[in-house]
Amino acid sequence: MKSATVVFVLLLVLINLFVVKGEQILEASFIFGDSIVDAGNNNYIQSLSKANLPPNGIDFMANGGKPTGRFTNGRTNADIVGEELGLKNYALPFLDPDCKGKAILNGVNYASGAAGIMNQTGRLFVNRISMDIQIDYFNITRKQLDGLLGSSNAKELLMKKSLFSITIGANDFLNNYLLPVISIGERISETPNTFINSLINNLRGQLTRLYKLDARKIVVASVGPIGCIPYQKQINRVNEDECVDLPNKLAKQYNGRLKDLLKELTDNLPGATFVHANIYDLVMDIMTNYAKYGFQTSSVACCGNGGQYQGIIPCGPQSSMCKDRSKYVFWDPYHPSEATNLIIAKKLVDGDTNYVSPINLRQLKDL
Repeated sequence: MKSATVVFVLLLVLINLFVVKGEQILEASFIFGDSIVDAGNNNYIQSLSKANLPPNGIDFMANGGKPTGRFTNGRTNADIVGEELGLKNYALPFLDPDCKGKAILNGVNYASGAAGIMNQTGRLFVNRISMDIQIDYFNITRKQLDGLLGSSNAKELLMKKSLFSITIGANDFLNNYLLPVISIGERISETPNTFINSLINNLRGQLTRLYKLDARKIVVASVGPIGCIPYQKQINRVNEDECVDLPNKLAKQYNGRLKDLLKELTDNLPGATFVHANIYDLVMDIMTNYAKYGFQTSSVACCGNGGQYQGIIPCGPQSSMCKDRSKYVFWDPYHPSEATNLIIAKKLVDGDTNYVSPINLRQLKDL
């Protein structure tokens, strides 16, 4: 009887060790970026970049299918990543009046449609919250966490039980360097190399600043194949099986530098792990092999107006909308559908090093 009791106690100890060492609980998600992950911040600013009208959000069940400010028909990939990693609540937009008190213990979403790494990016849309300002806002949250939890517990939450995700950079090309007419002068005076150097240097400073504010588990998304979005295909009048070369070439050049930057930061900032989310190759695989993933098109927007790809006018009440939203890679001229976001999120959470490296997000959570 004694030996049986000893074996039972040892078994409990082993199980406890396994749970403690093998699986870290994720308590909060702090989300930075652009319209790909904006959860409604732009609803609260005077901006031309908004998704607060139907049919945006038609499949977002948490809000009864009503618009929230998400630039898609349902959940963003950041929403789904949080769900997959065990979060029970979506991070509220920083500017939401309800984003205060204990609500911030679930994390906060700072992302803003039209935002970029550079402060001047997206100026065509009047207002947006640039990456620098998003980090200013996180600094406010950081102080609020100290007030709620005390300094030591706040550090514990941020360093060990939080995921930081950054999805930014596409607008620095689409709504800055590549913007028709407005950016021609810049393109003449600034080579792609010089512009990308500026992006990387700015982002290095921004990520280092987050680290100094106690971010430790950080995933940064590469820029996707922006030459393949319906808007670019429409204005450049390319064939259905073609993409626009220059935007994709710039994205790949930037992405190579980004991967090197994340390794540099992991090597030089003690205790931090920076994960590279290879969105470019992942989305390109979905687009190239769309039928394999269950889609019927990777060129035409489900919701939009204008031309062969519905690629000119953003989704709104007057837009035409496809019958089966789960069959379209793109929700509107710029943004993926929830069906695409679901594939992306699951690959990032549990995928291999083809799409997320050096470790996936579940492994990052468990560090």
